[in-house]
Amino acid sequence: MDIINLIIFLAVGALAGWLAGIIMKGRGFGVISNIIVGIVGALLGGFVFGLLGITTGGFLGSIVMATIGAVILLYMIKILKKV
Repeated sequence: MDIINLIIFLAVGALAGWLAGIIMKGRGFGVISNIIVGIVGALLGGFVFGLLGITTGGFLGSIVMATIGAVILLYMIKILKKV
């Protein structure tokens, strides 16, 4: 992965974290934490979508995949914090 791809990946993850915080409506952890969760969620989303054999095309598909991963991760963290 070259530096440009890394920057794009981080930007998509950050955008996904911000969107996930909005989607979860108050279940996020603040803007900075949501962005970090979004970056990790982008990895999670890519992994899960890959296991399911689902591919996304282009920038918009990457944002959707990363946002879904970030929402799932935010939800999982919220459940674990309750325990």
